[in-house]
Amino acid sequence: MSQYHIDTRCIHAGYEPENGAPRVLPIVQSTTFQYDSAQTLGELFDLKADGFFYTRLGNPTIDAVEKKIAALEGGVGAMLTSSGQAASLISVFNICHAGDHVVSSSAIYGGTFNLFYKTMKEMGIEFTFLPPDCSEEELNAAFKPNTRCVFAETLSNPSLIVTDLKMFAKTAHAHGVPLIVDNTFPTPINCHPFAFGADIITHSTTKYMDGHAVQVGGAIVDSGNFDWNNGKFPCLTEPDESYHGIIYTQQFGKAAYITKARAHLMRDLGAQASPTNAFLLNLGLETLGVRMERHCKNALAVAEYLEQSEKIAWVNYPGLKSNKYYDLAKKYMPNGTCGVISFGVKGGREAAAKFMEGLKLASIVIHVADLRTCVLHPASTTHRQLSDEQLKEAGIGPDMIRMSVGIENVEDILADIDQSLAKL
Repeated sequence: MSQYHIDTRCIHAGYEPENGAPRVLPIVQSTTFQYDSAQTLGELFDLKADGFFYTRLGNPTIDAVEKKIAALEGGVGAMLTSSGQAASLISVFNICHAGDHVVSSSAIYGGTFNLFYKTMKEMGIEFTFLPPDCSEEELNAAFKPNTRCVFAETLSNPSLIVTDLKMFAKTAHAHGVPLIVDNTFPTPINCHPFAFGADIITHSTTKYMDGHAVQVGGAIVDSGNFDWNNGKFPCLTEPDESYHGIIYTQQFGKAAYITKARAHLMRDLGAQASPTNAFLLNLGLETLGVRMERHCKNALAVAEYLEQSEKIAWVNYPGLKSNKYYDLAKKYMPNGTCGVISFGVKGGREAAAKFMEGLKLASIVIHVADLRTCVLHPASTTHRQLSDEQLKEAGIGPDMIRMSVGIENVEDILADIDQSLAKL
């Protein structure tokens, strides 16, 4: 399957029906699976055999979608989760424990920031937050002896800052830790973080991968490239007594990280995806290549239109040649970034609210990155738990509007914007 282009893999990877089997990936809506031998079940529980025995740990529908996402990102394995939040939690918690430290970009989704800053801090894991456009010297200075990973977003939500992946990966590896990258906005269609040194990729599959706003989910993908045998990760290189002393790196090699995530954390936390949600996600993945091309084309047209409007204070879209991250975006996302734009309406917060309320085609929703155009005011919604200082660090001003440009006819989108601006 790897010989095919990525948009072909979107359709065909992960599921190859046998003779007489359903052509379309079926929903296996069963919690459990029958075996004739207790010994076989025991070997499955001990991770000595492959197979399905309980949907919390594995299911044929979920497995096929995991294989598809791994194929799209170029990883050795993937694991679906119940949400993007669960993916972020497990990706870090899989290798970090109480007393450990993480270096993270400050410009990340508000829910992820709160997860790190509040909840995981209460679990005993310390975080240092830095702007994703920090210098290499600043990034180096943030590391501590107990640092165990670096976390960033390829394209930050909603500030749209492009992370210098090569620099982040180089610095992380110099300190003997992996780089975890959230690739939700560009998707594997537009960015391949593993090619630039990232080690683990996370996704909120709720967004572009789904594309229709019908399921909540997440994914973690393991590149298989990081060498865990440097003394910093005993959870992977020393015996796990809950599995009769299994050593993940010895038994599973390049797939050690993703196997532990499933066998340990999915087993204990139970943040599994449902087979039906995996089925719905797969339908979205099949058209991901086509949709991302249209999202990016429409978004660029909208960004260029807004940039020329006298009623718009500023426009932030990495696809614009005037954008400070344009060159970096071309380096890491040469075929386009995503369909999300951020901008400010002259007149501040009140004008922003009036503009959004004046839209007829676009909806005001707590969502982003599906086929319908929608808008949001991040400072008062998704990032409202952040202080003014934290909002500033995340690149979010009180006048910011996040517009997720859909795949409708672009002339209709522009007309809707125009009629709403006319009311200001």
